[in-house]
Amino acid sequence: MKRLAVQGLGPLVQADVRFADLTVFVGPQASGKSILLQTLRLLLDKSYIVRVLNHHGLDWDNATAEFLNTYYGEGTSKLQSDACRIVEDDKPVSLKEVARTKVSRNPVRPRLFYVPAQRVLTLRNGWPRPFTDYTPGDPFAVREFSETLRLLLELEFPRTTKDQLFPQPQRITKALLDPLSEAIFHGFQLKIEKSQSQKRLVITGALKEGPTLPFMVWSAGQREFVPLLLGLYWLMPAGAVSRRDDLQWVVIEELEMGLHPRAISSLLLVVLELMRRGYRVCLSTHSPHVLEMVWALRRIKEHQGPSSKVLDLFHLNKEEPSLREVADEALKKTLHVYYFDREGTTHDISSLDPGSDDPIMADWGGLGEFGSRAADVVADVIANSKRRNGR
Repeated sequence: MKRLAVQGLGPLVQADVRFADLTVFVGPQASGKSILLQTLRLLLDKSYIVRVLNHHGLDWDNATAEFLNTYYGEGTSKLQSDACRIVEDDKPVSLKEVARTKVSRNPVRPRLFYVPAQRVLTLRNGWPRPFTDYTPGDPFAVREFSETLRLLLELEFPRTTKDQLFPQPQRITKALLDPLSEAIFHGFQLKIEKSQSQKRLVITGALKEGPTLPFMVWSAGQREFVPLLLGLYWLMPAGAVSRRDDLQWVVIEELEMGLHPRAISSLLLVVLELMRRGYRVCLSTHSPHVLEMVWALRRIKEHQGPSSKVLDLFHLNKEEPSLREVADEALKKTLHVYYFDREGTTHDISSLDPGSDDPIMADWGGLGEFGSRAADVVADVIANSKRRNGR
């Protein structure tokens, strides 16, 4: 899919998005970013989604409204207005027909992996919840992500009480793991242990006599990050295989949630690694750090700067071969940014030109607005102070 246009679906009055290797969505809450991303997933994977829902005993009797409640979440059946129009690469799509998708007799693999904003809800007492642990009205994206993490831990890591989940250099190289370890875990490790025959994730010190911290005493950032980390492990299989099965797309909602700016920067480097592996990545964000990275990459590419400048951006070792490869590939990728306004319209602000006459472009969809206003206020105060003092 290269283009998705949506009209009359929830808050989306007129949304038109052309996807790049990295596509970033910004805008206020409830402006339609998640609806569009979930619709993207639905169109790419409708056969897979219907098969999973049927497998877990969900049946909507071909009724469009019930299907919307089942897929997007309870209460969303009224999202679709009479004026609803969806166009995929110039081809009209009917949600009514999607709801009537037949279950394939053959196994169907997904093409898109979705990391939802509500990922912290996927861990209960430090272990991923199964699909059936949720109510039928919970969004499919959350339920399926949680089930995927459960399968990852149950099937792909040895069943011992000494499993070390972080760091895992077999899945993410040490050069990428070290910044994450410094910013989020501070030298601690993520492991699997058993407590009264129940497996759970814990954070432990590097030394045997160090503390063991269960899920409920983790920091907010660690609780937000660990499900995302496990999702990244799913996307980066151990061994020589660079990508998972038939997956081509990755959606990550609000990767910055609960994280310090330095941790956000470390995660953005992993996003570049996903792109190097051939995934098309979509991010929704409220963090200016994401747009600062996109802005810098576009300027470096525009002015034919060397890839070493990408590593300077992240303050990393320019002599590390694996990092140089990530930086080289980053400058070959296409980058788009879209702003979702409160009126339900999307705006292409990919150039991120701070000198633009368009305030949406200049303020990066509002993410640079406060910083710009703060600079203006402080400059005005300083100028007035100098005038009062005759300087």
